[in-house]
Amino acid sequence: MSGTWRPSPRAPQRPSFWPRLSTRPPNPSPPSPVRPDRRPQPTSRNVSDAIPTLRETPKLGVGAKLSYGVGSIAVGVSVLGLSATLLQPYLNRVIGLPALWVGTAIMLTLMLDAVIDPAIGQWSDKLRTRWGRRHPLMYASAPLIAVACIAFWNSPSDWPVTTTGIFVISMLVLLRLCVSLYEIPSSALAPELTSDYHQRTSLFSYRFFFGVLGGLGMNVVLYQVFLSPAAGGILNKAGYANFGILAAGVMALSILVSAMGTHRHIKDLYQPPVRKVPLRQVAKEIVGTIGNRSLIVVMISGLCSGVSTGLSGALSQYFYIELWGVSAASISYISMAGVLASVSGVIVAGPTSRRWGKKRAMLVLFTCSVLTSAIPLSLKLLNLAPTDSGMVLTLLLVDYFVATTLAIAGFIIISSMIADVVEDAAVKTGVRSEGLLLAANGLLPKFTGGIGVFLSGVLLTLVAFPTHAAAGTVDPDIMRRLALIFLPINTGMSLLSILVLLPYKIDEDLHASNVATLEEAAATAERGRIEAARPVVDGA
Repeated sequence: MSGTWRPSPRAPQRPSFWPRLSTRPPNPSPPSPVRPDRRPQPTSRNVSDAIPTLRETPKLGVGAKLSYGVGSIAVGVSVLGLSATLLQPYLNRVIGLPALWVGTAIMLTLMLDAVIDPAIGQWSDKLRTRWGRRHPLMYASAPLIAVACIAFWNSPSDWPVTTTGIFVISMLVLLRLCVSLYEIPSSALAPELTSDYHQRTSLFSYRFFFGVLGGLGMNVVLYQVFLSPAAGGILNKAGYANFGILAAGVMALSILVSAMGTHRHIKDLYQPPVRKVPLRQVAKEIVGTIGNRSLIVVMISGLCSGVSTGLSGALSQYFYIELWGVSAASISYISMAGVLASVSGVIVAGPTSRRWGKKRAMLVLFTCSVLTSAIPLSLKLLNLAPTDSGMVLTLLLVDYFVATTLAIAGFIIISSMIADVVEDAAVKTGVRSEGLLLAANGLLPKFTGGIGVFLSGVLLTLVAFPTHAAAGTVDPDIMRRLALIFLPINTGMSLLSILVLLPYKIDEDLHASNVATLEEAAATAERGRIEAARPVVDGA
């Protein structure tokens, strides 16, 4: 950074083991002796161990952003394939497992995944290879994801239902873990690629665009090709099996393309020194990272939104087919609207973030998205919704497009905000832990997302939804009771998740202060190393 750095009055307190930072430019001459105080004076060893060695990250071009973003196609496909929207009806209506069993199984697999994710993040942070910390895990995940995906969607047809259920749930656990093996290192790569406050928003725009493109694009293929009436309809098991094979290939290919495309940036990434610290210190650093105030705020928000996301995802297909009476082809058209919304969301995110600031823009976008998404069901319950099939489809298409545009723009911005926590946590702990931090952020949403899916099974059981009913034959009164219970719970949890984000405190000024603090700390550490390496001359 150019110019003289002046500490912000809002700058967080530095750990006691960090050196005192001067507000003057670095002096090339040897530092003058200082009077000893009660705190331990930094030596070259503890400084290099504690303070991140920063490298100036070059400005990312379009090619680098495309390479990074294309890997999110795999994440988008996995979000579709592992979403309750698809798993709940597949395991319930195709495999034949009871709805409550399905909800419980999905919840438990999500919770197991959430527990293991921080371990993967910590492993990635501590990994030391000539290919860096992230890329070895990204490369390794590609074939593992492909094998697990094919196995999950191609369960044997001649097994008893219980045996089949045990097999597919086991493969579901394996598939989730393999996806995490890619997603967590890939997410941690973003704050390493750039520390620029606004460029991070741009980078996450590419990530979300390709993620939505992959998920909703595959959704179109699923309903237009594999589950079309000509292919056997929405309950066709062979269609899901063929989808699994295609999804496996797409995910593996996008991961490899992204990993190879970003491979040349490994030399520019943060290279932490090898540290030998006691387990107690490691635990203290983990607690310090996860205990960051702004991260806690985001995690609590994720706790609330996870319930809403899990619940709405698990029941959306039920509402589309049984309440609105739309076909599988129409569901794919709605997904196409989502693909267009990914483009408009990317367009909206950057300007609103710059104009209003990340926090305010995110709050406005999310609030408008939640209220917009509640419109169709509200009209249906008030008997104000159109009855003509063409008008129904138009209502659902427009509403989904607008709500998804606003939501994607909000998620892009909040992802950039989470990346900004990396430097804030590093200032407090002296250690950069991108993998652990981003994995911890997803911890509670996965727990509560599983709870949301479990609640969907409870609601389906409560309204006596018939498990083996043919598509489009469920009693409208059952669906109306389901909507009456679902709408206030889902909307309330979504609005609560927005409200708890108000205490988030990292803005552009504080981020700049954090980056400057880390840069000066690294410069001070480097001067300490140089000073320690000078030969000592007797009598000098």
